[in-house]
Amino acid sequence: MKRNRKILFRFIYLVSILIFGVNVVHAKTVQQIAKKTFRSTVLLVMEDANGQPLSLGSGFFVRDGEIASNLHVVEGATRGYAKLVGQRTKYDIEGITAVDFERDLVLLRISASWSEVLSLSNSDTVQVGEPVYAVGNPQGLEGTFSQGIISSIREVGTDKLLQITAAISPGSSGGPVLNIKGEVIGVSVATFRGGQNLNFAIPSNYLKILLGKAGPPKPLAQAKPTKSKKSILSDLGGRSTESVIGSHFSWTDNQFMGKYSFSVRNKLRESVQNVICLVVFYDRVGLPIDTEMTIIKGPIGGNLAKRSPKLGRISADEVRNLTSETEVRVLDFQLVE
Repeated sequence: MKRNRKILFRFIYLVSILIFGVNVVHAKTVQQIAKKTFRSTVLLVMEDANGQPLSLGSGFFVRDGEIASNLHVVEGATRGYAKLVGQRTKYDIEGITAVDFERDLVLLRISASWSEVLSLSNSDTVQVGEPVYAVGNPQGLEGTFSQGIISSIREVGTDKLLQITAAISPGSSGGPVLNIKGEVIGVSVATFRGGQNLNFAIPSNYLKILLGKAGPPKPLAQAKPTKSKKSILSDLGGRSTESVIGSHFSWTDNQFMGKYSFSVRNKLRESVQNVICLVVFYDRVGLPIDTEMTIIKGPIGGNLAKRSPKLGRISADEVRNLTSETEVRVLDFQLVE
């Protein structure tokens, strides 16, 4: 009996060591994936013709000096720059080398060489329940790493989308989604279908095809990239500025100082919330002189408008140069589940 107990205790001890050892190795592997991915992931800052911020997004190196991202990240921009996670140096975007309008993918050439690239896996082999990791810059928070699983593989016409539980938010668009080997299986699309555990990625096999079509860079101002009306994402709410718009700006005291408000109109059938708005003020010669960003929490019902609360002031020094021209841009929103 004593001998049997000793054998049992030894067996339990060995199993504990094996389990502990596996966990340690797995933890180190995840850390290695994060560290390697950060060295190849960038924050994208896109600007309009006046140099004003238009959108924030993510991207990652797929070839030396070439970055993959979502088309909607650069849509409407005339210039922009990329910045590696955790570094200060900014690299100008020289232009677009390839676009997949229907699958919301774009390849960008930057002004510097960078050879640390992420390898692309075969997304057709991905299975539901498989662990995944998403890397991006949600709300501009650089180098955010989240873990989840493949929760579904959705068919959209003849195409596919990967539904994942790994957390992604506005600013994560264009970031890589990786498997346990650290290979890219998809590209995050954060600005569509907000909500807990309802995140989507464009399969990496579409990106492989696009890489074979890349050519010389075409400047953003000339390319004027616009998402196709037949986009794979058309059933997921469309781009923010197409579906939820800001309008009817007014000063609460009828002067160019004091608090202001504006309306946000939801043109979707579903209710939306957490609408991120950028208010742009212009001077007397039509140049932007100040911007303010705010979030309208909502919810805003389908096909309805909602007035924003009374908001803050712009700087007193700029008031004398203001005109009544003011623009309200909707950068992002979430659907209410």
